[in-house]
Amino acid sequence: MAIKLVNKWMNNVLFRIMPPLCTVCGAPGHNKLDICDGCLMDIAQNRPACPRCALPLEATQNNANVCGQCLQHPPIYDHSYALAIYEPPIDRLIQHLKFNNKLNYARLLGMLMAAEITRNSGERPDVIIPVPLHPQRLRQRGFNQALEIARPIAQQLTIPLNNTSCVRIKATTEQSSLSARQRIDNIKGAFALRADISAQHVVIIDDVMTTGNTVSELARVIKQAGANRVDVWLCARALAYP
Repeated sequence: MAIKLVNKWMNNVLFRIMPPLCTVCGAPGHNKLDICDGCLMDIAQNRPACPRCALPLEATQNNANVCGQCLQHPPIYDHSYALAIYEPPIDRLIQHLKFNNKLNYARLLGMLMAAEITRNSGERPDVIIPVPLHPQRLRQRGFNQALEIARPIAQQLTIPLNNTSCVRIKATTEQSSLSARQRIDNIKGAFALRADISAQHVVIIDDVMTTGNTVSELARVIKQAGANRVDVWLCARALAYP
């Protein structure tokens, strides 16, 4: 309790000395976040969306509707949530995080996701698992963006974070550079379990989903390990390939 009080006091002092500034436009931050009111309003919320794959739906539909693709070919994972549609300013935040080492953007994205998930009051998982990077890619980038986004979510929602049990054993090509068919072949057999998960309800964290092949392959491995339910939480959902 004393440690929590000290941390709260130190955070309050820090906010007074260095108030948050918007990472998008430089204006004063909103609600102690590094994003202003205006830029926060500019984020295209992913509603309505398919509850299985988080694909944006027509405005006349609602969040209970499953898209035609999921009706015909249900994904391995059970439910998906995406904070936003992959367009400005979310897309720039994610790109700068991954390719320009803007690690503070990961905390902002994670905090925004945690706040929205709290408002939705959905069922909490037993554990959070960020999509792992292959050691070669991790050395190149220096960090795993999915893990950095997952940290504030796990902290805010008090959910255990497991970033060691699942590993990436295949050095895949960047999915964004491939066609839909190539993505399936590229990611097949990419993940493995290094340790028991011991969880029935697992949430996978990733930055962006387009076709869903990466999280599908990881969900397959997790379900083979004994999990009954695997959900996916995302910063953004891009339009899937036709």
